Amino acid sequence: MRTARAGLWVICCVLLPALAGAAVSCTVSSTGPVFGVYNPLSATPTYANSTITASCTLLSGGTTTVNLVSSYSTGSSGSYAMRYMLSGANRLNYNLFFDAAYAQIRGDGTGGSQTGGASFTLTKNDPTQSTSSTIYGRIPVGQDVAAGSYTDTIIVTVTY
Repeated sequence: MRTARAGLWVICCVLLPALAGAAVSCTVSSTGPVFGVYNPLSATPTYANSTITASCTLLSGGTTTVNLVSSYSTGSSGSYAMRYMLSGANRLNYNLFFDAAYAQIRGDGTGGSQTGGASFTLTKNDPTQSTSSTIYGRIPVGQDVAAGSYTDTIIVTVTY
């Protein structure tokens, strides 16, 4: 089992494991949601989406199935219940989800969060496959926060 880690706000490439006699290389890239301006007086949550993409290539060997599991860190907050971004000492709550209903929190399977997954069967005739997933971000309403530029870094770990 191998892992690759990428900051959610940074593109990353890693990995070269051997799977059941086959050599496979996988990469993961992601961008973070850019929420724009948060209005503390708005009655509507602030939403932003982004994408995470995983791609695997068969380098040598025969047909191989690759099972990917993605997990996400808590970031600055240390909790999946509600993540927060920081601007100095100021906090702005937000979270990241698998679904547009904002019910499935992206995480590591603990604290009410869930992991993601994908599976590829790589062959000599179809040696490279990719999958992408939308990351749904939401900032809840009613937060009395100071003006500023708020950021957080989420580490994405893909294990296969």
